[in-house]
Amino acid sequence: MNISSMTGFARLKKSLSLEETDIGWTWEIRSVNGRFLDVKIKLPAIFEHLQQQLKTEAASCFSRGNVTATLMMENNDSDVQVRINEKLLEDLMTQLNAVSERISGKKESAVPADLLNVRGVVECRDNTLGEEAQKQLDKALVESFGEVCAALKADRGEEGRKIKKALEAIIANIEKVVGRIDAIADKLPPKIKEKLEEQLRQWLEPGNEISEDRLAQEIVFYVNRADVREEINRLQAHIKTAYELLNSDDAIGRRLDFLCQELGREANTTSSKSADIALTNAAVELKTLIEQLREQVQNIE
Repeated sequence: MNISSMTGFARLKKSLSLEETDIGWTWEIRSVNGRFLDVKIKLPAIFEHLQQQLKTEAASCFSRGNVTATLMMENNDSDVQVRINEKLLEDLMTQLNAVSERISGKKESAVPADLLNVRGVVECRDNTLGEEAQKQLDKALVESFGEVCAALKADRGEEGRKIKKALEAIIANIEKVVGRIDAIADKLPPKIKEKLEEQLRQWLEPGNEISEDRLAQEIVFYVNRADVREEINRLQAHIKTAYELLNSDDAIGRRLDFLCQELGREANTTSSKSADIALTNAAVELKTLIEQLREQVQNIE
């Protein structure tokens, strides 16, 4: 699968001849990183009725990112009629008055002008076009929005291909460092044994009172802290999962983000257990690479 970035831009210019009127428009759409999908579409008032249809179209193309689209009409000869939706305005005023009275205990009347910015209260219609021509224009606008979304998706895909290469390089480096940690860990048992024997001699010196149970607990605790084999196995499993995700057919941004957290947890545990300077240095290098991976993952859909 080609990984998709959440960052991109696209622009599309279109025109249509209706009832001897040439109508031109331009779509501009851009997206930036976001935890979820958030679509904002800026439309001239006379096309506000297309808002939900356009958002549905965007949701079919993208799963994450803050997407902002703007429609710019180039025909300035429109005869726009403005109408107030009196029924909606009355309902809003009634509800607002009721809430105001319940909260303050006073009966206050809402000012109609304060509600004119509520979506749907003011309706605009272009009288230049007949009803059938308006439907054709609406359809063309929606179709062209689909085209500009596809162009943005392609742009995000191009950026995603660059990110994928960066991710593969970082994961390969993580794999190398984990391999070094594995090799270091294989050589640790003699050192661990030597340190444990020294610790035992100190515990068993005359004058040191320590019960057999306490001694057994201390030995188990010491051995467990010195053994990083379990962390290495989990790190290797996470690396394998990362490679699999890079080649999956799904949106992988959130899953890779979670995987970075798991990698970081194992790296921190390895670092805290380290009783060898070479292992400590490798663990620090590993944490740096995981942070680089996490930064790149924030850009993925």
